[in-house]
Amino acid sequence: MSLIARSAARLTRRTALLTATWALAGAATVAVASLGTASGAAAQTIPVIVKDTTSQYWQIVLAGARQAGKDLNVKVPELGAQSEADIPGQISALENAVASNPAAIVIAPTQFSALGAPITEAAKSVKIIGIDSGADTDAFTSFLTTDNVKGGSVAADALADAIKAKTGKAEGEVALITALPGVGSLDQRAKGFKDTLAAKYPGIKLVSEKVADGQATTGLNIMTDLITANPNLVGVFASNLPMAQGAGQALAENADAQKKLVLIGFDSDDKLVGLLKQGVISALIVQDPYRMGYDGVKTALAASKGENVPKDVDTGVNLITQANLDTPRSQELLNPKLN
Repeated sequence: MSLIARSAARLTRRTALLTATWALAGAATVAVASLGTASGAAAQTIPVIVKDTTSQYWQIVLAGARQAGKDLNVKVPELGAQSEADIPGQISALENAVASNPAAIVIAPTQFSALGAPITEAAKSVKIIGIDSGADTDAFTSFLTTDNVKGGSVAADALADAIKAKTGKAEGEVALITALPGVGSLDQRAKGFKDTLAAKYPGIKLVSEKVADGQATTGLNIMTDLITANPNLVGVFASNLPMAQGAGQALAENADAQKKLVLIGFDSDDKLVGLLKQGVISALIVQDPYRMGYDGVKTALAASKGENVPKDVDTGVNLITQANLDTPRSQELLNPKLN
């Protein structure tokens, strides 16, 4: 064989060997990359436990949580009680969530006292992020909520302004309707409302404070009874969505009462916005439940990774009236995307 032929043969064997080596290395790299992708693709789980999975308010909270799950690659199981009065149902949902070994848990406690011990126990196993309402515990890693004392204060100012607009002066007898006893957020709203009336409006007298069972029908009956039993009543504050729904319906059905009585509601849905447009309701105090759900999951994920998160977050309170109903911010709050 000539020198040229032998050199060509050696070059061919070397090229074949290098090609095989590169092929093996490439296959190994692909295998490692595939393994890394498979192991990194599994999304963490952060259950979100609300007070009532059926109501508009909590559907907005869950919509925010779902969007956070999509944005952050987190699985967000949606758990909750049958109603805001179903304390055992929520405790059971919390226990089931802990048993699923999640990265963290987000919860809106149904009742301040009853949920304290279960949350404290759950926090021994997993990070707990509270939203909306407090509980008798110091175990929350972070707590995101409306400043409900401020919300009650804003309601008192709105009520006084509406009474003055209707009667010419901020004076007269008023009432407060609360949905359930012992709910931290509702107690705080009541405190803000009563403290502001006492401090700023000496001519307005709180003559009746009613506590219901969380049902809109009960709110309707209470409002009807208030109108009948208190002929001098000039204003009512209904401190959450079901009570505002019931009270709004009762007032809508009583044309005579509408002429002399103003109603302030807390939270919103399409029905309440319709009553606001008609003038049956004078104002709505609106939270930002979408942000509460979104930032709740975002904060829970950060806490599960050991990142520093704020202990308390104020998610804001907003006054909606006929005057600002059509502004972009009001529409964003009243019509969030329920994705």
